[in-house]
Amino acid sequence: MSYRLKFRWSRWLAVAATTFLISFAINSWGTIQSHASDLAENNSNNLVAQDVSAIWEQGSFPVENFQSYTSGFGYRISPVTGKRQFHNGLDLAAPRGSYIRNWWGGQATKLSDGNACGTSITIQSGEWQHVYCHLEGHVEDSGNGKYLIDKDGGIQIAQGQNIPVGARIGRIGMTGRTTGPHLHWVLKHNGGYVDPALVLKEMFKRQTISSTSTS
Repeated sequence: MSYRLKFRWSRWLAVAATTFLISFAINSWGTIQSHASDLAENNSNNLVAQDVSAIWEQGSFPVENFQSYTSGFGYRISPVTGKRQFHNGLDLAAPRGSYIRNWWGGQATKLSDGNACGTSITIQSGEWQHVYCHLEGHVEDSGNGKYLIDKDGGIQIAQGQNIPVGARIGRIGMTGRTTGPHLHWVLKHNGGYVDPALVLKEMFKRQTISSTSTS
């Protein structure tokens, strides 16, 4: 990773942390830490056989040109239906066409473009699953497998493809059910939803410590 790219990731993560709109559930943090341990120990792709702090230090903030959070994890009044519904992820706003990066190395297990999530990609990293919704482009089935294709963004990802941490996997779009350009980002561990805000907060903390210790 180049110094310039690493600096940009740190800058986006810093902006995200300083504009935090989500309450930090401190009583839940022990669970998140244990999830991180499981990721290090059980990653089936052998991409992260390292200690927990390394996971938080090397994880990638998922959105370039981040602007703000538009909706947090948990129950809310849906801007689309007007009803109280569970929001299973974190919404991160950015200008349409901004690139989205893979949070952690893993395999693209599902590509879809036919539901409320719009054009989306699901990546499996050991016991963790991360989903990226409302991307530009579409999904094609070539007969030899599915592909997520965004020609204008230079993106082509095959289902089953291994994707490294920080790789560009799509662009901010407005596909599916959405009221504006943003990434709807979902994290699950062993089938259970995890608040992405908790993960980003710890990433910022660990990456700040790492940057300070190496400067």
